[in-house]
Amino acid sequence: MNYDYAMNNAGTISDELRRVLIDGSVLIDDPEILPSYSKDQSQLASAGSPIALILAKSAQDIAATLKFAYARQIPVVTRGAGSGLSGGANAIEGCIIISLEKMNQVINIDRENLIARVEAGVINKDLDDQVSALGLAYLPDPASREWSTIGGNVATNAGGMCCVKYGVTAQHVRALQVVLADGEIIEIGHATKKSVTHLDLLHLIIGSEGTLGIVTEITVALAVRPKPATTLIATFKDVESAAAVVPQLISLNPSMLEIIDETTIKAVESWKPLGFEGVGAALIMQSDESPLICKSAAEIAESNGAMDATYSDDPRDSADLIAMRKLAYPALERLGVALLDDVAVPITMIAPLVRRVSEIAKKYQLLIGIFGHAGDGNMHPTIVYDHGDLAAAERAKTAFLAIIEAAQELGGTASGEHGIGSIKIESVRAETSDRLISLQRQIKSLFDPQGILNPGKKIP
Repeated sequence: MNYDYAMNNAGTISDELRRVLIDGSVLIDDPEILPSYSKDQSQLASAGSPIALILAKSAQDIAATLKFAYARQIPVVTRGAGSGLSGGANAIEGCIIISLEKMNQVINIDRENLIARVEAGVINKDLDDQVSALGLAYLPDPASREWSTIGGNVATNAGGMCCVKYGVTAQHVRALQVVLADGEIIEIGHATKKSVTHLDLLHLIIGSEGTLGIVTEITVALAVRPKPATTLIATFKDVESAAAVVPQLISLNPSMLEIIDETTIKAVESWKPLGFEGVGAALIMQSDESPLICKSAAEIAESNGAMDATYSDDPRDSADLIAMRKLAYPALERLGVALLDDVAVPITMIAPLVRRVSEIAKKYQLLIGIFGHAGDGNMHPTIVYDHGDLAAAERAKTAFLAIIEAAQELGGTASGEHGIGSIKIESVRAETSDRLISLQRQIKSLFDPQGILNPGKKIP
């Protein structure tokens, strides 16, 4: 990689790049602006200094930029809204950053075939709002859906609270337009619901975090909009009791099933009291099929030691019942610096994971709240420490990795939906054979022989 060349010739590179951009894209090399595009939301990941930022307007300008960078071995990092939590969009020294935020058009909505074609910079919720007027829905619902882009969701194969029923982003993507490292534009996948003509390169690109190509357009599947959900909240004396009920509730096919521990509940109550003092854990479930399902869920919870179980099909009540989950992360974040971890374990291992995290919290003298998607075992232990406490920050970094190790020992994985980025590279090795790492590196070299696309991310 030609890091020194890029840093030593930044001005010349900017001038040359401006000449190859022919389709309305803007190049910025102002040192006052570049830092604001150099990091995502990760508190752990370091970031280098980019030499230029491209506010891309078209796939053609991205192709021209990549041809330029490929010929000179200049690293390229792609970003959407910067809402990632793994350092996947962080700049590396001497790189060109390509931002897709201006490529935000919904190109076409095909109501009959239940698909939409969108540019990568379209905000997740904006698409869902548009199709809702037609009685349709774009179902993937990451917590960042109000500001994260669909291209970014594709990059990490983002999840969300509805994944327990409807699956992650990959289950809703039909086709992609991708610019390869050498600047060639290709189409992968097919707009039809079924297609087995080629090797499944579509799902190879999804979740690759910008290391194999730059996704510029996405064809997504739409669905008939589900009925308004009925919401249940069941409280328990401890998180082990709550976790024990999860397998039974899964059999009811919920559209959401979340768990919240006592530490997180206390953080919410101290900020916005909701009447859950003395509660050790809570399960929040939704069903978009019938209120009777939540009635059955309440009966199951109560027969398994729930302190209380309440449900309602009134949308206003549902909003109140789900408030605890919506407030979980911001309630912890207001207590200090918050490091949101992202691990996935078998649902039967949720309680053991919680116990391990509690031990880690005590060992490193940290506050760690746990909440997450109980329906698929994707948990978000969140480490909190005081701003400016450098010693606590170091302990937090160690605890962050210890939580991943605990999840792996319980049969889980280092990331369920936020991606590997740069902060979990070493954690990948613990659950990946040398042969598998070698195969991934070979795939990377086929797509990107010069290694210019997001180097140092995703693949150890």
